Amino acid sequence: MGIAYGLLIPFLGTALGSAMVIFLKNDIKETIKKLLLGFAAGVMIAASIWSLMLPAIEMLEEQGKIEWLIPAIGFLSGILFLLILDSIIPHLHLDKEKPEGIKSKLQKTTMLVLAVTLHNIPEGMTMGVVLAGAFMENTGITIAGAFALAIGIAIQNFPEGAIISMPLKTEGVSKGKAFLYGTLSGIVEPIAAIITICLTNLIVPILPFLLSFAAGAMMYVVVEELIPESQMGEHSNIGTIGVAVGFVIMMILDIALG
Repeated sequence: MGIAYGLLIPFLGTALGSAMVIFLKNDIKETIKKLLLGFAAGVMIAASIWSLMLPAIEMLEEQGKIEWLIPAIGFLSGILFLLILDSIIPHLHLDKEKPEGIKSKLQKTTMLVLAVTLHNIPEGMTMGVVLAGAFMENTGITIAGAFALAIGIAIQNFPEGAIISMPLKTEGVSKGKAFLYGTLSGIVEPIAAIITICLTNLIVPILPFLLSFAAGAMMYVVVEELIPESQMGEHSNIGTIGVAVGFVIMMILDIALG
């Protein structure tokens, strides 16, 4: 039951955010969008450090192994993994006209959804590996810490759901379909989490690597997409404020509940 809640809470954040397309008449203001993007980046940075890298390092210290080697390899592997996905999966970012990834004949709406879906993969991996670690012995990861991460990702997913569903409406998509597409973009999170949990249960000794891998994947999204998008155009300081607020909230959740 605990795993089910841990998987559903982040997905619920995406669904509730996507539902904003039904209640709001106009698209999200650019300044609000910058704030939300920065906030999402701050949450992911804090989660990468407190929920992933530090537990991996502590586990290796207890095992008497080199503390920095596996986290370094895992972190770089996670970045490389997302870099490969980013280069292969056809997707389109909201502020761009030219799609990324391999050439395809997919509709613009589909590629917009795929862009957000790509971001959600590392979040799902992160949730899966932390939940798996919380239900194992001697990992240093607590159930409370796992739920703190789930809440943090859900908070981060709320604006992400709104940011994808609202522009879809301006592209001519109906409110119902925009909500559906925004919600479906988050379905990859529980799927990625379940796959990661299965892998972790099979290969327990590589848990520190998986934690670091997930941290690298999340950091790729932050540096490659979230921060650049929050800093574009005027009032870039609003995105910076969002990063600070998101970082502090996620840090407090992890320390207070973990």
